Amino acid sequence: MKAALLRWSAWAPGIESLAAWEAWAKAPAALPAAGQPDAKFLPAMLRRRCTPLTRTMLTAAFGAAEPAELARLRTVFASRHGSINESIGLLENVVRREKLSPATFSHTVHNAQAGLFSIAAGNRAASSSLAGQEDSWTAAWLEALCFLERDPREPVLVVIGDVPLAETFAPLVTEAAVPYSFAAQVGAAGTGPGVELELGLLDSPRPAPPWPPALEFLRWWLSADESLEQTNRANLVRWRKC
Repeated sequence: MKAALLRWSAWAPGIESLAAWEAWAKAPAALPAAGQPDAKFLPAMLRRRCTPLTRTMLTAAFGAAEPAELARLRTVFASRHGSINESIGLLENVVRREKLSPATFSHTVHNAQAGLFSIAAGNRAASSSLAGQEDSWTAAWLEALCFLERDPREPVLVVIGDVPLAETFAPLVTEAAVPYSFAAQVGAAGTGPGVELELGLLDSPRPAPPWPPALEFLRWWLSADESLEQTNRANLVRWRKC
């Protein structure tokens, strides 16, 4: 399954520019566990409504497209956990049989980031929001390929991100607890630098790097390596530059 990676943008605490990411890719190290972008490109009223995850994901999204493109690109937003930290108070209200805040709830649904992006960018194009556990990055790329299969003329903006889980949920998962976002503008094969994705069966468990799969993909993309293998539960994911 081939596509083109036309443009990308990423954010993590202290690593925000292209030069900073290129330096990190040459000497990758564990990322800071706290921080969020200022997201000053958003109007102040909208920015105040954003959760830390929304600020993080929209920062990458707006960095991966020209202003004229933001309003027309189809989008795929992916997050393993979404704004689940903000859901804790709502769940406690349910237990206490107290009223829920509609405003708070509206920012904890899984397509909140896609909705706020559409408002900020004036984007009415098709959008998909998904969560695929540790497979979320691969699932997001596959979703973009589905969009391109339907209409290869317009690229798709893929945005993925997460923030560390609150103490309530953190013990339930084993993963890199870092705030990050990565956005990739994906086009039809032949329209830019090529990426081929191949799925296979995992023969044996393999250790994962101490950063999210999407950032491991970015590290590879910025390297001279021709291919990358990642493991997702029972699957082996092979990426190749083409």
